[in-house]
Amino acid sequence: MKRKTYPLRINPEILEAMQKWANDDLRSVNAQIEFVLRESLIKAGRLKSQAQKSESAVDQETDKD
Repeated sequence: MKRKTYPLRINPEILEAMQKWANDDLRSVNAQIEFVLRESLIKAGRLKSQAQKSESAVDQETDKD
């Protein structure tokens, strides 16, 4: 998957909390921020989850038969 660089201005307290959370999950801060954003987008219905993408691909293959 191609990644895009994006500068982020963030409150120091939020960054510190994300760093602690990332450390607990053995992730980088960048990976943790992306994880939290992805989960929030899925929950809000703004991004398909990997499971939903897989189901959609299976449905498309079934429709072709």
